[in-house]
Amino acid sequence: MSQNKKYPVQKTEEEWKALLSPEEYKILREKDTEFAFTGKYDLHFEDGVYKCKGCKTPLFESKNKFESGCGWPSFDDALKGTINYEEDRSYGMIRTEILCANCGGHLGHIFDDGPTETGQRYCVNSASLDFEKE
Repeated sequence: MSQNKKYPVQKTEEEWKALLSPEEYKILREKDTEFAFTGKYDLHFEDGVYKCKGCKTPLFESKNKFESGCGWPSFDDALKGTINYEEDRSYGMIRTEILCANCGGHLGHIFDDGPTETGQRYCVNSASLDFEKE
């Protein structure tokens, strides 16, 4: 993962590997993506807060989650100041990558095709999230 930015939470790659499962590490630290419709939070709709799997920073509230049909958890807004946005030109596309502002963990991408008044769809990997029930 590109570490050109300094984030409040800094760990060595060995520390990240000890903290995260192999799948979580590939997604959060190496910017991989889980297969659509396989993540545990895709169709999860309990009240609570979704947090970064790497550093436990609250990122999304359940009130902002919606069923997008894309196969990944989708939110129309994030908690203020918790997400960093970077241009992603991988795979021949131009997208906006979303990263945890606290640890730099890759979460997914944001798109301007959401069905709510924000028009946003934060498309997030379940493996990059933890959930805290309200």
